[in-house]
Amino acid sequence: MADLVNYSLADGIATITMQNGKVNAMSLPHILAIGAALDQAESDKAVVMLVGKDGIFSAGFDLSTIQRDPVEAVEMVNAGSSLCRRMLAFPYPIVGVCTGHAIAQGCFTLMACDYRIGIDGPFTLGLNEVQIGMTMHQVGITLSRARLNKPFFDRSVISAEMYDPATAVAAGLLDKIVPAENLMAEAQAQALRLSGLNMPAHAGTKLKSRAALLNKLDQAIAQDYAEGKTLLPGHS
Repeated sequence: MADLVNYSLADGIATITMQNGKVNAMSLPHILAIGAALDQAESDKAVVMLVGKDGIFSAGFDLSTIQRDPVEAVEMVNAGSSLCRRMLAFPYPIVGVCTGHAIAQGCFTLMACDYRIGIDGPFTLGLNEVQIGMTMHQVGITLSRARLNKPFFDRSVISAEMYDPATAVAAGLLDKIVPAENLMAEAQAQALRLSGLNMPAHAGTKLKSRAALLNKLDQAIAQDYAEGKTLLPGHS
């Protein structure tokens, strides 16, 4: 886990910093490492801050895996979708700390956070699947329909429109943007505020309010996985 994410705990806040290569490509090992860090945070009963690298939160799934190993690619997508589903039901608040660009699965991961704070600047956020020739998976459609502001759904999912940080707030990808030098202090302040919640009440309310979405995601994950399997070489 330590090679792909860094985990630290202080004052009841677990900081999970993603560190997978130049663009934080979400390979299968990287996704599993994030999951292991969430296991630790849950054990520590901690509010989570999920943080990117300087200039980029994540560029999305590891495209080299898709090109190199279709079997692992199916597992990677399934793991990424399952990670988002877990985050949406996580018993403690999760703050997404968007340190720059966020593309495709990077944006889906942001959507799964309870609060998303980013930085102002020359950064791009959005869902580029259709632009690069990929039909959007069912989980992406389901999550976007629930978490994006309605006028931006078609623009994001069907038309692959990409946004600057201010427009990403309007779209619902971020809740707030701040100057880069203030990002970590603002994120820490938000995490400290959330740490003052009654956590059983937070967890119970989260599950009740997101029950329909979680059920739809369970179905979508199963559908995407089955469809992915049918595309593998040698499938009969």
